[in-house]
Amino acid sequence: MEALITFFLAGIVMVGGGMLASWLLSPKSSNPQKGEAYECGVPTKGPTHVQFKVGYYLFAILFLIFDVEIIFLVPWAVVMKKIGLLAFAEALIFILVLGLGLLYAWKKKALRWE
Repeated sequence: MEALITFFLAGIVMVGGGMLASWLLSPKSSNPQKGEAYECGVPTKGPTHVQFKVGYYLFAILFLIFDVEIIFLVPWAVVMKKIGLLAFAEALIFILVLGLGLLYAWKKKALRWE
């Protein structure tokens, strides 16, 4: 328990110290142009806040979820002969749950790009 508290406090001190050092050592500028919207070297015209469709966000999240799951399966595939039948069954259950998630996303039409 003491080690956990020590690590927690060390993390707080390191993060806080880094933020404090950054604030103290960084150059300061009070130029009003610093707060303006800027994109690709060209001043923006019209409103700078554009609302995106939630479909883009959902598609990206689904991609990340399935991409990360594949990363979990690669080490398992490399050592498949060493880990035995029980681990193989667990991996099949993992793939089944992943497939159910894909089926759910498909049924909810979250994979349609419109």
